[in-house]
This record gives sequence, C-alpha cells and structure tokens, in this order.
Amino acid sequence: MNLKFKNWWDKASPEEVERHQSKLLQKLITTRVAPFSKYYREMFEREGIDPASIQSTDDLVRLPFTFKRDLGETKDFVIVPEKEVLQRQSGTFLKMLRHGPRGVKKVLEDELRPIFMTSTTGRSSAPVPFLYTQQDIAILEESGRRLMEMCGATPDFKIVNAFPFAPHLAFWQAHYAGTGDNKFTLSTGGGKVMGTSGNVEVIAKIQPDAIIAMPTFLYHLLQKAAEGKQRWPNLKRLVLGGEKVPEGMRRKLRTFCAELGADKVDILSTYAFTEAKMAWAECAAAEGEESAGFHLYPDLSIIEVVDPNTGERVPDGHPGEIVYTPLQSRGSIVLRYRTGDLIEGGIVRDLCPICGRTCPRLVGKISRVSDIHRLNIGKLKGTLVDFNQLENLLDDTEGLGAWQLELRKENDDPLDLDEIIIHAVPMDCKQATLAENIRQKLKNATELSPNDIRFYDWKTMRKMQGVGKELKEKKVIDNRPK
Repeated sequence: MNLKFKNWWDKASPEEVERHQSKLLQKLITTRVAPFSKYYREMFEREGIDPASIQSTDDLVRLPFTFKRDLGETKDFVIVPEKEVLQRQSGTFLKMLRHGPRGVKKVLEDELRPIFMTSTTGRSSAPVPFLYTQQDIAILEESGRRLMEMCGATPDFKIVNAFPFAPHLAFWQAHYAGTGDNKFTLSTGGGKVMGTSGNVEVIAKIQPDAIIAMPTFLYHLLQKAAEGKQRWPNLKRLVLGGEKVPEGMRRKLRTFCAELGADKVDILSTYAFTEAKMAWAECAAAEGEESAGFHLYPDLSIIEVVDPNTGERVPDGHPGEIVYTPLQSRGSIVLRYRTGDLIEGGIVRDLCPICGRTCPRLVGKISRVSDIHRLNIGKLKGTLVDFNQLENLLDDTEGLGAWQLELRKENDDPLDLDEIIIHAVPMDCKQATLAENIRQKLKNATELSPNDIRFYDWKTMRKMQGVGKELKEKKVIDNRPK
C-alpha cells in the first residue's frame, strides 16, 4: 500500500490544519465521491451543487447532512469507479507515469477494490455494513498506531484484545492497532469464545501490559480475577471502547487493579462509530483529573459540531452533535454524517494540557440523542429522562458493584404508567443502605425514584447483562410492551 501518512496531524496550527483539510476534501469529492458514489452523484445533481465548488472546509456547510436512515441502500455509498472516467483523470495518468501499466493496476486495486467489511451492531435497527479497501485497512492500522502512541505503549508492551470477535469496528481496530504498531497482541474474542474464566487464565499466563475491552466485560473480568486472588502486576493500561466510561466505573476498575497488584494503571476511553472506520483515544488523565478529550486526526477526517436542532455549526467549545466527513477513506463513504452523538464540551483546538498536542479535541461527555427517553411516570408524566445521566449516577454510586436498569409497564399494561426497576449487586455494604443510597442519588439529581430495587449475586448479574454472550452487555433494557 503506497498511502503515506503525514507527520503534521498532531502538531499543526489551526491554519495549517484548515489548509491541509481543504486540499484533501477537494480531491476526495472531485475525483472519487462525485464521479463514483451513486448516492452523492445524485445528491450533487439534485441540489444543483458543482462538486468543484467545494474547495474548503467552510464549503462543507453547503452540503446536506447524511443520516443513519439514509444508509438503507448501503451499496449506493460505495466508491465504484467507472473505467472510462478513471482513465481520463489526471491523477491516473500521473500514477501511470510513476508506476507503469502493471504497477498502476495494482495501485488502483489497493485504493478502490473492497476486500473487507465491518457492520453496525444492529441493536436498535438492521445492521449496516461498511466496506474497506486496502487503503482503508492502511488507515485502520495508522489510526491504531496512533491509539498506541496516545496510550504510551512502549516497544515491549504485550496486549490482550478482549473485544468480542465479530465484524465490528471495536475488535478490528484493536487488532490492527497491534499490527500497525508492531506489538504482541493476543485477541481472546471476549467472553463468547473463551468465556470469562478462559480470559482470566490466559491473562494470568501472558501478564500483559494493557487490556483492550468493553468496560462492562472488563469490569466483570477484573472482578472475577480478584475473587480468584490473581496477580497481574504488569498491568499498566486499560483501553476501553464500545460503551461510556463514567468516573465511577473508572474508580471501580482501579480498585480491582489494585487488588490484582497493579497499583498504577492508566484508564483510557476511546470513541468510535462504524461509519468512521476508525477510533480516537483520549490522553491518560491522572486519577481525579478531568479528561482532556479525544484527540482527532485532522489528516484523516473533518469533525464538525452542530446544533442538533438547527444543524448550524456551533462555535468551538460549545456543546452540540458530532458530524463526520472522511478525507482519505475509500470503500463506503459518508459525507457530513450526523452521528446522533452529543458532545458536552464541543471541539477545541488549543494545546492539550496533558500531552501538548495541537490537534483538535472533542471535550466532555459523549451521549446519544436516542438515550433521552420520554417516560410516563406518576407525577412526572411525559417527562424527558436522560439515561446517560442515570448511567453515570449508578456507576458513581458507592457500594454498587454492578447493575441493570429495566423499564417496564405497570401491570404489563401498554397503557399504564412506566416503571423503573434497578437490579443491583451490593459491594461491601448492606442491601438496605445501598437501596437508600440509590434512591437518594436518583431523587436529588433527576426527581425520579425507582419503583423497585432488587438484589442479586455476581453470577446472576453476569447472566442478566449477557456478559460474554452479548456484543454489548445489557445495562439498560426496555421491557415495555410495544
């Protein structure tokens, strides 16, 4: 693969970033997207937009957004070159001069032929596949290498990838992070393949420096290892993806690590979504300090933050919805993709207080628009409830080891009031004390009070959450009649 990555991504000024991004964006749209993407070719024609007029990052606002609902015909988003058009492009001619007739065929195949696929999880809708070419694989490796760099991984690091084995970005980003940074990496396949006990055993043998996993699965993995009096003193990093990682969850993970003999463990969260075909990491903040945010790769994509109601860009540092546009991707491509993810602190472009990088950062908690539900609960009939806030509160509750939040209907009647049931595992406290603590926390922060709090042992909770069985463990379930 002849794609070369620039070294300016983490230290360029905002002016340099804008200049580089505008050049890459113009090339992507005029030579690949407009000619060879059915969806966007029709969009440019329908909107009366000349692709050549999109010359800067500011011009992006002239393009309509792409939404998840638009991805039904995923083949329409794939770059499918027409031979005659490709041959007439000046870039193809230059490749021919550089590589010769045989060489140019290989170069173009690496850039444009889909050879790999990941897919959305399909928990709330049908799974959506996204295709990768050899160039996309190279980008996946490079973004993985940068993740390793962000994590401070040294050449002798040993890594366990405990993400579930599936055609899912999380697993493959972790896999290609190892190959991209030339690190010893064992992929266990998560709980589905080896089970929790099998993961504990292999980690005890390898004694890795880092574990990459879903937060809920890793929580139960460390808890089971601590129960078995395991010693993992080499552990230095926990890299988490696929779920939110509230401060309460980080605190509990550090407690288990200390019990395993690893006293100084950095915990890093990652942010990713299938349509981006890559993941971003945060700097490792000291315990008790706030994260500096997720460091973006300005040579690989453009991230906008917009008002979720108006679609207008918001100023730097303001909250809004994350919008994604790739710059060097091939295979499946989306422009101005509305992720449905809300970023609390927006995008910032100042010097990172932890690592000193100048690349843009997404700062603050990330939550999904779909996690805000309208519930009919007693006096709060029709109230909007932010389940991101509820999850943060529960993860931050002292004495609560693990939990599951269940929505039901009173008397299982579709027309009756909504009920909230908290299923909980106590940790070093009495059930009555924990129940009162949960009720008080929820009431103070949300004015909600759970209808019931039920207690279980660790084994039962693991089964309820689907630990080792589900791609994403079930912490919030909706059992209301449809």
